Amino acid sequence: MSNKRPVIALVGATATGKTALSVALAKALRGEVINADSMQFYRGMDIGTAKATAAERQGVAHHLLDIYDLNVEASVATFQHMARQKIADIRSRGHAPILTGGSGLYVRAALDTLEFPPTNAQLRQQLTDQVAEDGTAALVAELRRVDPESADRLHDARRIIRAVEVYRLTGRPFSSYMPQREYQPMIPPVLQVGLRIDRAVLHDRIAQRVHQMIERGWLEEVQHLKAQGLAQAPTASRAIGYKQMLAYLAGEQTLAEATEATIVATRRFARRQETWFKADPRVHWIDAESQHAVEQITALLASD
Repeated sequence: MSNKRPVIALVGATATGKTALSVALAKALRGEVINADSMQFYRGMDIGTAKATAAERQGVAHHLLDIYDLNVEASVATFQHMARQKIADIRSRGHAPILTGGSGLYVRAALDTLEFPPTNAQLRQQLTDQVAEDGTAALVAELRRVDPESADRLHDARRIIRAVEVYRLTGRPFSSYMPQREYQPMIPPVLQVGLRIDRAVLHDRIAQRVHQMIERGWLEEVQHLKAQGLAQAPTASRAIGYKQMLAYLAGEQTLAEATEATIVATRRFARRQETWFKADPRVHWIDAESQHAVEQITALLASD
């Protein structure tokens, strides 16, 4: 029996209440929170990523928030190293590590055995230039021959380029590097808890939150980040809502159009998150609207 404090991973769709529950859990279980939301790594991206404010953190230690400037490209491999170091540090203090976020691959990277394929800057640039000139059709066709799983799953040009790069460098399909559902040996014990919620309620929550973000000054935040190069940022520019608000600020959309586009994109993202986490049989699901979530999780810890 391990004498290490369990890692509690709170997962699920955006707007299900993971942030507030993580703080409540930390206060109840002498825990510290580790952020696993890739867009909350960036300094200044606060309102639009629903980053917990100092007041909302209630004095609970939070790790891996505000660690990057906008021009830094987030790396799953780098996050894996940092997250595992934080887990070890928190345990060394006798506290409970609480991993919280909806970026599924980042959660898996922290917890599971995950191999990272090599990179080659010259090949990456060559492929990027090809896509800029001719689009992704040729690369997708190549993937269909050598890695049909990635061809079906990937629709973003950057990820298609990465999949082709990996195959050309290693001769292995990019999909073969996806993590298996087995914990990295030094990580357990682990309890993964997913927050489930009625789809209609979640849609209402997402819409309400987007409107609240605008009321809290999101447009001013985006304007400030635009001056710092947000539109050219390799990872940060892909954050949902920021692209839409930049389009409004550029006069390409009305505020109502940008707001609705953000709501629709967030709902689609939430469905992808649900699909990702529901595929993992290790996740224990509880009602996101439960008034007794902390007690339920405590009971799960006791029964493990």
